[in-house]
Parts: sequence; C-alpha cells; structure tokens
Amino acid sequence: MVNATDHRIRYAVLVLAALVLTAAAGLRGAEHDEQYTLFLTAGMPRPDWPSTVFPAGVVAQAQAGRATLGGIAHDLRNTDVHPPLYFWAVSFWRFVFGPSLLAARMFSVLCGVASIALVGAIARRFAVRPVVAMLLTLGCYGFVYTNAVARGFALAETMTLCGVVLLLGRRRLLAGLCLGAACCSNYLAVFPAAAIILADGAWTAIPAAVPFLALDAWLFSAQHAARDGQFPQFDLWPALVRLTGYQVASVFGGLPRYVDGSWHIAVEVGVALSAIALLVAIIRSRPWRAHRKILAAAAAPPVGLLLLGAVFDNTPIELRYLSFGLPFVALLAAASLKHRLLALTGGVQVAAIVGLLLSPRTMQPARGAAAEAARLAGTAVVLLPAGNDGVGIVGAFGIEAPPTLPVLLIRPADPIADRIAPYQRVALAPLAVDRESTAAVAAARGVLVPPTWRRITIGSNLEVYQRGE
Repeated sequence: MVNATDHRIRYAVLVLAALVLTAAAGLRGAEHDEQYTLFLTAGMPRPDWPSTVFPAGVVAQAQAGRATLGGIAHDLRNTDVHPPLYFWAVSFWRFVFGPSLLAARMFSVLCGVASIALVGAIARRFAVRPVVAMLLTLGCYGFVYTNAVARGFALAETMTLCGVVLLLGRRRLLAGLCLGAACCSNYLAVFPAAAIILADGAWTAIPAAVPFLALDAWLFSAQHAARDGQFPQFDLWPALVRLTGYQVASVFGGLPRYVDGSWHIAVEVGVALSAIALLVAIIRSRPWRAHRKILAAAAAPPVGLLLLGAVFDNTPIELRYLSFGLPFVALLAAASLKHRLLALTGGVQVAAIVGLLLSPRTMQPARGAAAEAARLAGTAVVLLPAGNDGVGIVGAFGIEAPPTLPVLLIRPADPIADRIAPYQRVALAPLAVDRESTAAVAAARGVLVPPTWRRITIGSNLEVYQRGE
C-alpha cells in the first residue's frame, strides 16, 4: 500500500512538472538565443534580410523551412558554437509538431519531465526521499528556465541524468552512450559527465562516449573563436563573485528583481540567508561520505566554468550554464534538509518560479516591444536594430509582432536619415543587447532629433517619432 501511494505521489509530481514547464514555455516571451535554434533547423542560420521595409510576418516564414541533418552540422561548424545532437532532434520534432517557437519549446518540456522522473530514480538508489528531490529540482529557477526554452540544455540534462541512472545500475556501456550524447547536445555537459565517471571509477563507460566526443572535437575546432569577445576577460575574484550570484539565483531565482526600494535589499538578504542555510545543512550532512557521486556532479559545473575561463581567459559564467548541476544540488538538499529548512527552501523556490512565469522583469524585451509596437506605432515604420548577425533580435521581435507590422532593419553604418526620409512617422525599438544593436540605436537617436523629428510617444521598449516639418 505504501509503495502504491509513493508511486501515485511521484506521478502527481510529474504531472505538476508538466504543468509548470508548459506554463513557462507558453507564458514567457521569445528570447534571442532561441532564434538560432529556429533559423538553423529551418535551413537559414543567417538570414539575408531585405534592406527595405518588410512585414514582420516574413520572419516566421523564414523559420518555417526544414534543414537536413548534414546541413545543420555544416551550418553549425561554420556559423555557431554548439554541437549538433539537440538541433537534429528538434528538427525531427518540428517536422512533426510544426515550426513554431512553442512547438520547439515543448520538446524541452518533455525532456524536463523525463529529467524529474530520472531524479526520482537516482534518489531511490541513494536512499534519498524521491518526492522531495523531485520537487526541489522542479523548484530550481535554472531548471525550469532551461527546460522551457528552445535550447539544448534540457536534452543534455536528461541525457546526463540517464547516464547517471545507468552507471548506478552498472550498465556502463549504455551510460557512456548517454553521457556522450549529453556532451553532443551541449558542450558544458562534459563537466558533470566527467565528474560522475571519475567518482564512480567507471572508466569502461568512456569508449562508448568517444564517437560523440570526436564529433564534438571536430565541430569545436572550427567554432571555438566564433564568439570572441562574448564574455569579459577572466579575473578570479570577480569571476567567483559572479559565479556565487548565479549559483544562488539558479536555485532560488531572481527574487530581488521583483521588488524595488528598501524591499530590494531585504529580499536580497533573505535569499542570501536561505542559500547559506542550505549550504550549511548540506555540509553538516557530510555528503562526501554517502553521496560523493552526487556531490561531484553538483560541484562539477561551477568548478568547470572557472577552469574553462582560466584556460580561455574569459568569464563564461551564466545562470543557464549552471543548470547541469541543479538536479544534484536538489538531491543533496533532499538528503540534508529537515522540516523547517525544507519548508523555507521550498517557499522561496515557489515564489521565484511564480516570478519566472509572470514577471516581465525576468523576460527579454522582444514580446513587450512587439506589443507596444502594435498598440502605439499606428502607421509608423518600426526601426529595429539588426544586431551582430540579424538573428536573435530580428527573430524574437518578428515572431512576437503582428505579421503585417512594417519593419526596417538598421545598422550602425547605415545612412539612417536617408533611409527614413520617405516616412512621416517611425517607431524605434531600442533593443540594445549587443555591440552592433547598441551602436545602431545610438545612431538612430542621433538622427531622430528636432527640428526634423519630434518624439510623440515613449513606452518601456518603444519610442514613436513624428516628422516635425
């Protein structure tokens, strides 16, 4: 009877996970990085946009194609910095379920639900409370985020956890295949994969992973300099501060972002104390004795990112990069937390996930800018910065905007005054997210000045100008 009840509770947690992740996939606006997934799997990794005004609906049309597996690998090697397995998988997924962003996100949702189930399986192997471990994993802000966006993190997390389950069952050949597949979905999965193999002494799993690692090496040899300048130069102490902040945020979310004024400081202190209490509880449980494999996998992503930064002299530390260790952090927490601290941790996590689902402060501005353009622009042509490569900003804004909305892409070197001369009204979407877009927005504002132009409306992500002549 107890076992049957436990099974029903675990199934209820999986249903809850599906609901939470689906809500995140549906409620959050389009993100810049997701557009690389959509364009790449459509066979247009770097679209050649018109130099004249075009309707926003052209963007969705450009994302509706289908690339071949060989084409995806070729385009990745020449235009991006990611391994191919996730993109191959999502290409088939989109062929079945359609080319929309939500369809691609639902593949990540499926992976996320599978990951929660695998966390329960790992917990049982270590005599950790499975339901608690599953709920704490689902409560991690970074886990929900990475399993609701159209990127390769979710598949890599699932493959990593599957590899761990197989290693614990002494099926090392299959474990090696799964861990290799994880690394072929996202390069950073190599950190927990290597850590768990080292902690388990499962050297016989490595040969099965070699084909995936060889493919990774072939691609990375051509890609490694493709994003030069993406991250600041490596400096140990600032990197440690950044790493600590993002590690806390990956578990407890960005709660300080949701409030202003004196409440901001109070919430920051509360989150920091919650994180310290969690860390102390885990240390006091001495996980290096009974749970050293879990500890190794939890510590591997932050340690690996620091080592990666030192080797390449940059600081590749972002919240989503720490997502691979979160299920293992949740497992350690489930093994360590007592009732009151468990309730506190869960309460903070619930608040953070509600914010992730509903707060615009946790979302990128494309959806907000598109909504304001539909509401405020009227007959204006929307001036949209093309960004570094014409992918992220253009794609996210284009699929969020009404299909008929007129768009004109701008770049820093464009003769913007000449290009907007035929129009009486223009709307600037100041989506400055990289070097090129920042410069383009500044150039446009330098042109849209009196007496030729006067600003008549300003929103959070849109500025409308009327010709003043």
